[in-house]
Amino acid sequence: MDALGRFWTRVTTPVPDLPLEHVLVAAAAALLVVLTPALWRPARNVVTIAHEGAHGVVALAAGRRLSGIRLHSDTSGLTVSAGRPTGPGMVATCAAGYTGPGLFGLGAATLLAAGHAVGLLWALLGLLALLLVQIRNWFGLWSVLATGAAVFAATWWLPPAGQAVFAAGLTWFLLLAAPKAVVELQRARRRRTARDSDADQLSRLTGLPALFWVGVLLAVDLGCLALGGWWLVR
Repeated sequence: MDALGRFWTRVTTPVPDLPLEHVLVAAAAALLVVLTPALWRPARNVVTIAHEGAHGVVALAAGRRLSGIRLHSDTSGLTVSAGRPTGPGMVATCAAGYTGPGLFGLGAATLLAAGHAVGLLWALLGLLALLLVQIRNWFGLWSVLATGAAVFAATWWLPPAGQAVFAAGLTWFLLLAAPKAVVELQRARRRRTARDSDADQLSRLTGLPALFWVGVLLAVDLGCLALGGWWLVR
């Protein structure tokens, strides 16, 4: 019980605010990863984890039965759920994927602004553990375990200030990567290599043009970036 109490105290105790220059360095590092193709390709697996995890969370919240999640080496993924094939629940489930990374980033920025960098990292570990039981392929298993190992290493070996910088970099990455993923979606649609994308599924479900849904997804992610970024630097 004493050990559990010490752990809870460590997780819930706020850490001092990061100096602005540290926040900006974390933002610059995240932007470098997003804009550098050689770094973006492996890092995009983190976006896929957030994307498919968001599909799964909203599917469960909508009363659907989650059947499993697959993550692929080409950074694509698939979340399978059972339930009504139409209706608001299915629309919300489809829309959750490309907005998930941005909304996760916004939630992370909220915790960081409140000084809960350590709690944020442990919350991420908890979410990854929940996601792990839904993974149905070997690459997905490896991808989630590798991401969890990196977060665990930061929580275990870095001092509180170092954990705050790591958490800020991860938060900036999610906020910046979310709109880029939507831009990549539209590029793939324009090349006709994504005929069954989330935007096209939303179009079939609602009767609204797929390009309209691309705009909605991009607007949500840009809004998360603007608001989350403001909370981090203010």
